[in-house]
Amino acid sequence: MNRTIKHLFSLFILAASLGLVSFTVLRNSEAIKPGSDPIFKKAVYTGNDKVYKDHPLQEGEFYNPILQGTYPDPAITRKGDDYYLVCSSFAMFPGVPIFHSKDLVNWKQIGHVLDRQSQLDVHNTSISQGVYAPGITYNEQNDTFYMITTAFAGGLGNIILKTKDPMKGWSEPKKLNFEGIDPSIFFDDDGKAYVVHNDAPDKGKELYQGHRVIKVWEYDVENDQVIPGTDTIIVNGGVDLSQKPIWIEAPHLYKKDGTYYLMCAEGGTGGWHSEVIFSSDSPKGPFTPAPSNPILTQRYFGDERGAFKVDWAGHADLVKGPNDQYYGVFLGVRPNEDNQVNTGRQTFILPVDWSGKYPVFENGLIPMKPTLKMPEGVENHTGENGFFPNGNFTYEEDFTGENLDFRWIGLRGPREAFMETGKKGLEMEAFSTNITELKPTSTLFYRQMHRSFSFMTEMEYQPKKETDLAGITCYQNERFNYLFGITKKEGKDIILLQKTENGKSEILFSKNIELKNPVALKVEAKGNSYEFSYALKASEFRVLGEAVSGDILSTNVAGGFTGAMIGLYATEGNTAIPQSN
Repeated sequence: MNRTIKHLFSLFILAASLGLVSFTVLRNSEAIKPGSDPIFKKAVYTGNDKVYKDHPLQEGEFYNPILQGTYPDPAITRKGDDYYLVCSSFAMFPGVPIFHSKDLVNWKQIGHVLDRQSQLDVHNTSISQGVYAPGITYNEQNDTFYMITTAFAGGLGNIILKTKDPMKGWSEPKKLNFEGIDPSIFFDDDGKAYVVHNDAPDKGKELYQGHRVIKVWEYDVENDQVIPGTDTIIVNGGVDLSQKPIWIEAPHLYKKDGTYYLMCAEGGTGGWHSEVIFSSDSPKGPFTPAPSNPILTQRYFGDERGAFKVDWAGHADLVKGPNDQYYGVFLGVRPNEDNQVNTGRQTFILPVDWSGKYPVFENGLIPMKPTLKMPEGVENHTGENGFFPNGNFTYEEDFTGENLDFRWIGLRGPREAFMETGKKGLEMEAFSTNITELKPTSTLFYRQMHRSFSFMTEMEYQPKKETDLAGITCYQNERFNYLFGITKKEGKDIILLQKTENGKSEILFSKNIELKNPVALKVEAKGNSYEFSYALKASEFRVLGEAVSGDILSTNVAGGFTGAMIGLYATEGNTAIPQSN
């Protein structure tokens, strides 16, 4: 970008941070010029999981999960025939993706709840910090939607936002006066409201590591604030305190046939994850656990489940669906053949049987299957006409559209701060920061949605010096990632693959090339094996080095709460400089 445009864009960013304007993808094809800033001409992502080949959809079926890739901690609400679903986004920007459906099968992403810098500050935040466990609830009393969440950045803590129409954006956040995490809000039919959340036990009463409690507060709807002094502990530890249950969290309140129900996750978001339910005659308790708990878990099953193995199921929310059939959305993971979790925690759905006193997830206590029967009268249009795809699919982007697909995200800052789209493609301004730093970088991310996939991009680029680099990154976090890109060394163009593990970077392979534009870069994963290749001529891909392990891109190795992502990347602060060839 030329300096005048950069200055104007800086003013735009400042105005946006003050809430004076909102972000849209900029279009100025005249500003795109070859140089040290790369121009990405296209990107193609293709999923190729064996489970979908082995289980082609039959008439009246759809695939589960409904949102593949790192879309964790789902929450759902309904107004009339409209369903809205939100997920955690941590330090991704914009934050809290929101989806809409008419039938719980076909979903469209309509944007993000936190789409302005005035709403979200994750500037120097680890990727697994930021925004946790949103709740979304429609209040019939005032025809208003509420999104409540915990923001582990920017000094916000627990916040709430409102809108009359989720299609048209959300208010500024309001800080709520309580500690803890994972809040959700419940509106009773008498006009009263309550907030429930996870918290630490009272000071001096923690019994073991992982001991948590669930609290409830009365909520002032007029002033949008919890009412001081109304907090009550309604669950201590979990279903059975004598068993030392860990991480009772993600609570939701419901009311059915005059009885109040409290549903929570228990066991931690890992191998012992589950969903449990309690009942009471009052929203403030006391709550009695169901004798049938847990009502959802996959923790009892081993590796014999084969290609479609779902683990970590829990963190759920309920909604009454088509034909008055209840459904529950929840997170789960699909490990690869080496039991590594690279695709992160994904959003699943199951029908719920609530014919008895307590709800139970249908087939939620046996090994899950990759397909579900659709609700009566619903047709499967996933992947068509803007509906979110699932199963195996190919997604292509040439970056010339009026709006960039919502699946493309930034990290720690808005994507518009470093990119422009136009007739020639996507120009990315190279920041001085690089992907190993805990700062905003010039990286446009796409979630890894399959265990086996390919991702190819075509770019025009001419590095000028060793600190210039552009290409792609396979990224779990700033301490665990692969970097595959083109830079300069002693006046020669170099292509290299760098591995960063536990914060230590090493160049695995590098090669002198005669750079011709455009150049194509590709990563192809087959389970835990990742292969990086390049093409200087059309379709003539050459593997750089050899296949490498994807284990550093897994939650198991890297830790945290997110899945791997593939990023289009540029920097003027490159430190991946190979030794002289």
